[in-house]
Amino acid sequence: MKVRAAVPEAALGLDRASFRDSVIQHLAHTRVRDQYRATPTDIMHAVGRAARDRLADRWLECSRRQWDAGKKRVYYLSMEYLPGRLLRDGLANLGMLDEARAGVAELGLDLDEVLEVEPDPGLGNGGLGRLASCFLDSMATLGIAGTGYGIRYDYGIFRQDLVEGQQVEEPDSWLAHGTPFGVHRSETHYRVKYGGRVEPRADAAGGTFYAWVDTQDVIAEAHDVPVPGYRNDVVNTLRLWWARPVVAFDLAKFNAGDHPGSVAQRNVAEHITRVLYPNDTGPAGKELRLRQEYFFVSASLQDAIQRHLSRWGTLDDFADRNVFQLNDTHPALAIAEMMRILLDEHRFTWERSWSLTKRSFAYTNHTLLPEALEVWPVYMLDRLLPRQLDIIREIDRRVGVEIAALYPSDDVRQAKMAIVERGPQPNVRMANLSVVGSFSVNGVSALHSQLLRERMFPELDAFFPGRFRNETNGVTPRRWIEQCNPELAALFTEKVGPGWVTNLGALHALEALADDGAFLDRLWAIKRSNKQRLVRHLERDVGISLPADRLFDIQIKRIHEYKRQLLNVFHVVHRYLRIQAGELPRAPRTVLFGGKAASAYETAKRIIHLAGSVASVVNEDTKAREHLAVMFVPNYRVSLAEKLIPAADLSEQISTAGYEASGTGNMKFSMNGALTIGTLDGANVEIRQAVGAENFFLFGLTAEEVLARSSTYVPREVYESSAALKAVVDAILGGTFSPDEPGRFRPLVEPLLERDKYFVFADFDAYVAAQESVDALYATPRAWSRVALLNLARMGRFSSDETIRGYAREIWGVPI
Repeated sequence: MKVRAAVPEAALGLDRASFRDSVIQHLAHTRVRDQYRATPTDIMHAVGRAARDRLADRWLECSRRQWDAGKKRVYYLSMEYLPGRLLRDGLANLGMLDEARAGVAELGLDLDEVLEVEPDPGLGNGGLGRLASCFLDSMATLGIAGTGYGIRYDYGIFRQDLVEGQQVEEPDSWLAHGTPFGVHRSETHYRVKYGGRVEPRADAAGGTFYAWVDTQDVIAEAHDVPVPGYRNDVVNTLRLWWARPVVAFDLAKFNAGDHPGSVAQRNVAEHITRVLYPNDTGPAGKELRLRQEYFFVSASLQDAIQRHLSRWGTLDDFADRNVFQLNDTHPALAIAEMMRILLDEHRFTWERSWSLTKRSFAYTNHTLLPEALEVWPVYMLDRLLPRQLDIIREIDRRVGVEIAALYPSDDVRQAKMAIVERGPQPNVRMANLSVVGSFSVNGVSALHSQLLRERMFPELDAFFPGRFRNETNGVTPRRWIEQCNPELAALFTEKVGPGWVTNLGALHALEALADDGAFLDRLWAIKRSNKQRLVRHLERDVGISLPADRLFDIQIKRIHEYKRQLLNVFHVVHRYLRIQAGELPRAPRTVLFGGKAASAYETAKRIIHLAGSVASVVNEDTKAREHLAVMFVPNYRVSLAEKLIPAADLSEQISTAGYEASGTGNMKFSMNGALTIGTLDGANVEIRQAVGAENFFLFGLTAEEVLARSSTYVPREVYESSAALKAVVDAILGGTFSPDEPGRFRPLVEPLLERDKYFVFADFDAYVAAQESVDALYATPRAWSRVALLNLARMGRFSSDETIRGYAREIWGVPI
């Protein structure tokens, strides 16, 4: 069966009238609703479908162009994505946001209200997923033929509720009403195997190959999401895999009365794509995580190889025409899976398979925490993925022979470099596998890349000279300025023209206005307007009213001890105690926290509880609330960040030096005119270099100082010597913020007196001093606005467009 007419016959218009008509058509024919019965969800879907129709015209044409041109393809493998709402992004990248606004206005609709109905896609959690989405945006904007691969989670990570100040996890039912943007490709599916056993067999030529038999299989089914470039008619694809069973329903079991058993296979399969990062503190959770990681890399490799063969007919040139970028170690099994496909399905020799594999993969490391480097127990791999374990062991053996030849008497070095740990209960080190099986390994900030080579992988760096490099992260200015801060974006366009949206370095020209009082006043007014917008949202969404006419101090990120939300809470307590003592701050302040704690991370949950408890006490104190307001904003997500970041005056980037790989929130805040208070950690180092040391509130120990003091640091001595710190700690331990249960926060704070791994006590006094400098500058609005201007004008290098240019030039070998 073949369609003989051109599809589409003509592209749909981007004008107001055409868009209005499309919305009506989708209300009537897709949603089957008239003007009387259309709900907000119906309207959002109709507007979304109208936008997707126009994206689809370009999606189809772009796919044809890329196919015909035979462009080298980049496949981005990531366990998570955080794209944010797609409707506004699609309209903006099509260049028709104003036309769409006018079109729906003719129907009596406010486009901003429609945009608020769309749920955030539940596909990610934090910076890793948001970075992946920024990169896909930049690949499309730069015209790179790129595909993102991931998992279509039914319930995301979780929706965060706060009950009496404590985090409660609820399912994130983002797909409850479907999505207007996804395309279900039910005919594009692949079989993914687990378990079974490996059986050697002889081929017709007398050689040996290995068959993976008696497996328990599931089907990976494709769901595609368009990824539009900025006004360039390029639309790439984010392909997400959803798990379904080979046999969805066993009628015989059902008729025999075994109703649960009739759908048992369905439940087993669908659990794989239920949630992102299931609790893995127990064996069942660990096994599910492993199943998820293998599920999506197996389907993705099968898909990429099938696509290549259908275009070129041979795998000999696969590595010349394709590259896989591993976003951290979650997709590391792709290396073993690629070898399995080449060895067992295409019967390549080991040498040919390994040459092709290691020329096809590049690995990005995102962590300096040794405990965050993924490992999998050998026994679990042996049970779930026996063929992949055999291949990993053989890679380890062959590389081990080379290492032993170079370092014959250095057993310690050999053990550190091994992929499979030595010992009675060994693990497979996925980071080591990623380094060995990739042609490029990169960190994500200059400091991070240096520490990778010097502290994490010095032996592998020496063994693979030139393999390690740096590509500092970046964020897309389309979403993080143009879309989330339209008043500021309009001011930029007025002063430097529209080109800054794809060339952020153009904002450097704004430096000429650093002493223009009228311009600085406009910046101050825009910031005030954004604060008012945020306050209105929080009052409507959370039911809490906050004052807008003061400094907004914001820390929004995943809750973790090394990110030191606790240090921020300590400073809030310090300010409160000073107000109680009659020492009023020079600048009234609103402090906002946001972020989710992993469901099994009890310490992080206690930090949230403490922050909420401090907020309750402060906000109910009539004397304090004139000078200080505090709030933990629940359910942090991209659409909320788009309101918080433009409103921020002060960006809290206060992680312990040497622990944060890069950070990208620091970049988003600075691009929107917030000043940074931070340590020399991650990309803070490069941001400070870019904006000027005098325009950055620096405090705290350096990474080298943290390392040097780690064996001699006695936190109790710091506590005893700092009157301010002692007052804060004693207030918390004494129950000032938990009068109904005075000892509630002892398990969180008391252990720090003996072991303060992340140097909260050590950096406290310096942090307080830096905060006093913040107050002093904010008391002079034009001086503050001048520093804010210099920050946003000097952030050009932190556009993800620049980062992707680096990947394309230095790693992928893709022309732009």
